[in-house]
Amino acid sequence: MSTPYDIPEAPEVLDRREGPYGEVVLRRHGDLLQIIANGCFLMDTSDGRSERRLVDAALAALDGRAAHRPHLLIGGLGVGFSLAHAAGQPQWGRVAVVEREPAIIEWHRGGPLAALSARALADPRAEIIETDLVRYVHETSDTFDALCLDIDNGPDWTVTEDNATLYSLGGLAACARVLRPGGVLAVWSAQPSPEFEGTLRNAGFRQVRTEEVPVARGVPDVVHIGVRPG
Repeated sequence: MSTPYDIPEAPEVLDRREGPYGEVVLRRHGDLLQIIANGCFLMDTSDGRSERRLVDAALAALDGRAAHRPHLLIGGLGVGFSLAHAAGQPQWGRVAVVEREPAIIEWHRGGPLAALSARALADPRAEIIETDLVRYVHETSDTFDALCLDIDNGPDWTVTEDNATLYSLGGLAACARVLRPGGVLAVWSAQPSPEFEGTLRNAGFRQVRTEEVPVARGVPDVVHIGVRPG
């Protein structure tokens, strides 16, 4: 039985790596696994409703096109909630995840996070692409019906400075480049960003809107949505 004087158990560091974009850490805190990048808390295994809503919002915005086995690109592997949820939906024809941190990929391929993603990674529709998403959307020849971005804490709170370019007019043009006509861009954020909504519209996206995702405490998470014309 706990008392008001109990001190919470300190997180246990399971792995710490110096990756190509800075330090990444995997911690265990009680029953939770946490990913920390450059000292910035990214996500943990406590819930996942926001990551699942990100995928669901993209699928819903495709309207009737879901019947044609659309292809999904997820920016950021994280703890694997978005990948696992998408792989559990038979509507998707392909589920590709771009992740730039080798350590995070290893934690999923036989490491502590494998329990969350093993079934999804065994799905023949799923694949992990090890590269930087900013570079990928500028260089790939592949196209997708939906792009779900979850590589930062939102457009106004990026993990590294380079990521900020992704939410600019030029970055959004690159995102539109990998989307097929009528394709959907869905962006997770820890807080609403009216300025980013305006940038989406200025970049040519239509049907721009923001959906709130209730959380246990504090300001709701949100998903920003835009549709490429066509």
